[in-house]
Amino acid sequence: MKVLNEQVLAPTDVGNALIGVRGGSELDLDLRLEAVHEGILVSGTATAQIAGECGRCLEPIEYDYEADIQELFYYEGSEEFDNDDEVDQYWVVDDLIDIDPVVRSAVVTALPFQPVCREDCLGLCSECGVNLNEDPEHQHAVLDPRWAALAQLADIVAEDVTNDNTSDKREEK
Repeated sequence: MKVLNEQVLAPTDVGNALIGVRGGSELDLDLRLEAVHEGILVSGTATAQIAGECGRCLEPIEYDYEADIQELFYYEGSEEFDNDDEVDQYWVVDDLIDIDPVVRSAVVTALPFQPVCREDCLGLCSECGVNLNEDPEHQHAVLDPRWAALAQLADIVAEDVTNDNTSDKREEK
């Protein structure tokens, strides 16, 4: 068994459109490598700095995430999964293992699909983009589009009445 405690630079493409590992940030690996009959069992944690933006209000989000890792790397020549394409398998090649895909998988699968800065985030106003967390009372008088034609007709009638009243007052003088 061998214990590995290292800091490595994180790759840039770990995450989704809104949130992921900040590229070039330090990734802390605390791993235990154990020789077993089939290969090398890698277990431990990887701590990464997660950065992104809230899916509702677009405010920045940052936190540290500790991903649990446990994966078996099979020795070359192992025939246990040679013909099974449905099983993810990792191999020991020339006495080396590549833990990048394991760490990537552990971190990416734990990332939220729609990250939020807080559970009760109100998001942005759909009309003007104001952050509703800063102004929760913000609102617009939105008319149902099915009534828009009627509202235009009411405006026209109101304008005609106003014009008639002003012309009547002119005639009285």
